[in-house]
Amino acid sequence: TEVTLLSTFFALAGLLAVTASAVNIETVPVGNPGNAADTRHAIPGCGSVGYSYNIGKYEVTAGQYTAFLNAVAGVDTYGLYNTDMWSSIQGCKIERWSGDGTSGNPYRYRVASDYANRPVNYVSWGDAVRFANWLHNGQPSGTQDWSTTEDGAYYLNGAMTTAAWMAATRKTDWKWAIPNRDEWYKAAYHKNDGVTGNYWDYPTSSDNVPGRDMTEATNPGDNANYYQNGGPYPIDPPYYTTIAGEFELSQSPYGTLDQGGNLWEWNASWVSFASCEIWGGGFSSPSDYM
Repeated sequence: TEVTLLSTFFALAGLLAVTASAVNIETVPVGNPGNAADTRHAIPGCGSVGYSYNIGKYEVTAGQYTAFLNAVAGVDTYGLYNTDMWSSIQGCKIERWSGDGTSGNPYRYRVASDYANRPVNYVSWGDAVRFANWLHNGQPSGTQDWSTTEDGAYYLNGAMTTAAWMAATRKTDWKWAIPNRDEWYKAAYHKNDGVTGNYWDYPTSSDNVPGRDMTEATNPGDNANYYQNGGPYPIDPPYYTTIAGEFELSQSPYGTLDQGGNLWEWNASWVSFASCEIWGGGFSSPSDYM
């Protein structure tokens, strides 16, 4: 199947940010605090946020995640690396290897150069939260403990089950975090026109089904990486995913890219004991998932 709870074609969502540090994750501001919700599809609706915040402009890349692994996964206590990242035809081509044997850690990681700026996939929700904790803590190196991945924006303390993850709520002093439903939705769809309840249908600032044109010289914007019945994919194997910012004329009103298509994105809103919400669709999903 296209998706499972823990590992398939998920990207790390565009992380919320208060500050930035060594692994440089570019963010864009989302203002208009107190905007009305989008009530076209359900009540009370989505997208109303009472404060300003920043969100990642791009999906987190394989290169950024590789830096994270090399910092904290020499002994990968909580399984931050998924072997499908390397072995799957649709993986992001991060390889785990034995390294030089001098650090006392069994593992090192490297990413194929032509995948480094494409989004990371095969990450679980727990992986995403641990990555956020690592950013919150200033990107330290060391074992996976309270100073690196197990505390920070979220208190995890070894959490490895859905029930334990559900208890890991964002702290009030967070610096980096996984977007919740409203934060993600507003950044993708709100028209950035004040405290209105005006929203686009697609996160490319459009009410029209996006195209799939990757020809930089001629495309008019409003494009995304999704699957159209009958194919082919916009970008053929072995890549499937596009480089961060490939559709440069297709940003949301707040300036994010690839919130629709490319890879599904986690958010922090649990819908049941069995699953956390994912948004935005992916390269193998039809346009309506955007």
